[in-house]
Amino acid sequence: MPQSPLLAAAALFPLLAMAPVAHAADATATRAAIDAGIGRAWSDLDALYVDLHSHPELGFQENRTAALLAQRMRKLGFAVTEHVGKTGVVAVYRNGDGPVVLVRTELDGLPMEEKTGLAYASRAQQPGEDGKPTFVAHSCGHDNHMAWWIGTAEALVAMKDRWHGTLVFIGQPAEEMVSGARAMLDDGLFTRFPRPDYGFAAHVDPDLAGTVHVKQGPTTSAVDTILISFKGVGAHGSMPDRGIDPIVEGAHFVSDVQSVIAREKDPWKFGVVTVGAFHAGSVSNIIPDHADLQLTLRSYDPEVRRIINEGVERTARAEAEMARAPAPDIRHTFTASPVVNEPALAAATAARLKAALGEDKVTLVPEAAPGWTASEDYSEFVRAGMTHSVYLAIGGYPQATIDRYKAEGKPLPVNHSPFFAPDHTIAIRTGIEALTLAVLGVTGG
Repeated sequence: MPQSPLLAAAALFPLLAMAPVAHAADATATRAAIDAGIGRAWSDLDALYVDLHSHPELGFQENRTAALLAQRMRKLGFAVTEHVGKTGVVAVYRNGDGPVVLVRTELDGLPMEEKTGLAYASRAQQPGEDGKPTFVAHSCGHDNHMAWWIGTAEALVAMKDRWHGTLVFIGQPAEEMVSGARAMLDDGLFTRFPRPDYGFAAHVDPDLAGTVHVKQGPTTSAVDTILISFKGVGAHGSMPDRGIDPIVEGAHFVSDVQSVIAREKDPWKFGVVTVGAFHAGSVSNIIPDHADLQLTLRSYDPEVRRIINEGVERTARAEAEMARAPAPDIRHTFTASPVVNEPALAAATAARLKAALGEDKVTLVPEAAPGWTASEDYSEFVRAGMTHSVYLAIGGYPQATIDRYKAEGKPLPVNHSPFFAPDHTIAIRTGIEALTLAVLGVTGG
């Protein structure tokens, strides 16, 4: 009979993975201590969240955000280094001999207009990738993440008599651009600072508030971002025969490329090709000379990843050839591998969280089950050698909100929706509890 995930975890991580019966009372007491600290600090954490939500910044432009977090971490006693990987923050706290534990948050917002109607909704604008001003919003939930990152640091410092080791708290820039993690690594994250033995991160999602999902094995999808510029010949809108219309090339491509998903990849394996942006032309009576498309590709399986990447390029070239147009420019920009949670550490972490938060609040998702379709460059840290790592999902919507959307027949707003507005009071508290308990588990607490 194969060894159970919990027994395997106990063998690898004895500090964290004691049998649930043995540490249930202690875990409950530890949660009570964490919650007491959250209660004392809540007005400050709430104000921090509102400030961050109202003042989002785009990737590699998070100067105000990074400075704000750095200031707070210094007040807690962390040794803080700014401008790691351009706008990243690294905060180190040493508490005797023990493992090095990384805890990561993201800093950046999204280039989109917020439509939540919140009193503190963002109206911030910054230059986008094209240099033009764009609205910016924390529509992915990174404002929640930064607040619970600070709250977790506060909790661990307040409980430093319960654990031993070194904390490396990192504020990563440009997660939405899938490039901030690599920028920090290239800037010496794992050579200039203590190399982590363990790593934890968490993301708010459109699930029931107060719940935590812990996935074993593959947790997020791989991502490939591709920019395609179809070339045409400009002409008068009334004289299409005198030009080559790149809008028609792009329009055919948007439809035809889905055949790669429908007819080339294994139907039992996940794969997505999404054209998220299509920019062409200026007025109605001019056929432009180019059309620019931005694509995101998602997959788990390496073979599926190869098939859809090759299929996108082949389809784009074929559309141009059919239009008797020059070959398109195809450029691969951002890419990241799937985040993979160590199965044994995931099982151990879930066991500890269940003991503290309740069996009904924590779900251990087995390795064979599908992961989340979104992507994360947190995987770059794992691939760089941080094998003992777990990435958590924290629910953000109260049951009343879920029921209201269901009754109205409307889809619940998900991450990247302009209406995404998780209940930060529950999400931040749960994030602090989950991350603090996870760190305490591997550091003797």
